[in-house]
Amino acid sequence: MFKITDIFEKIQGIQIVNLTSELVSKVLQIDDRSFDKNSLAWCSDKNIEMLNNFQNGTVIISQKAFTDKNFILSENVCLIIVENPRKSFAKMLNSFFVEKIVFGQMGDNVHINSSVKIDFDSVILGNNVTIERDCEIGKNVIIDHNSVVKSGTIIFDNVKIGANCTIGGVGFGYEQNESGQYEVIPHIGNVVLENNVEIGNNVCVDRAVLGSTILHEHVKVDNLVHIAHGVEIGKNSLIIANAMVAGSVQIGENCWIAPSASIKQKLTIGNDSIVGLGSVVLKNVDEKSTVAGVPAKKLN
Repeated sequence: MFKITDIFEKIQGIQIVNLTSELVSKVLQIDDRSFDKNSLAWCSDKNIEMLNNFQNGTVIISQKAFTDKNFILSENVCLIIVENPRKSFAKMLNSFFVEKIVFGQMGDNVHINSSVKIDFDSVILGNNVTIERDCEIGKNVIIDHNSVVKSGTIIFDNVKIGANCTIGGVGFGYEQNESGQYEVIPHIGNVVLENNVEIGNNVCVDRAVLGSTILHEHVKVDNLVHIAHGVEIGKNSLIIANAMVAGSVQIGENCWIAPSASIKQKLTIGNDSIVGLGSVVLKNVDEKSTVAGVPAKKLN
């Protein structure tokens, strides 16, 4: 169990209202029927009226929601008032309920080429991980079960790679020969994952034909994403589940590529742009733009 006052201090809360119970033992969703006096949840502003049904426990809400007060607060419900409930809830989970990561762990059946530069005391490698020749692995890197890091890949510090990923595989590049048959174009480039990149499960990031496929600092890639050869993704951009980024696409910084979006090869997505759900992007996207649809069209 954890003290509510300790949680309040850790997340730098603004105010505690109704400190009815001093301890929290579990975190639940706001609509969980098993919610009791030792449970904790967060509530968004749009769902604040759900607190009308609460009888006990602790809830993190925003200062704005508390000021508006579109709910009837039970005297047995404790509120922790913060600026951003979702952000504060995440910080609370990391501080009190998430098991601390211990580096220097390796699963079974791991294969690492002798040419790889790696500090085994500062990585976590899952079962059946393979790292091929001439790779460089930074500090505090996590590579989950059954993932393959192909030759020449460079991974910076604090990178997380999920299960069943292939980083640095050969992309889909073919040219017809004199007989009309397709022959693969050699891919002799690599993949570079910069500091704090996070990649979900079942993701493919292809090596460049020449040069590098680059994911810059703090890029986050969701599950089931395909990133083709020669793509470059700018700092702090998010690529969400089932998105497909075709070859040589340039994605700027702070972009949001929504689930199931597809981006045609050799396009540029400007900084601070949003590509909407299921969009098919066939033209360049200007900075600070929102596009959506099939084909994608500018919305602002």
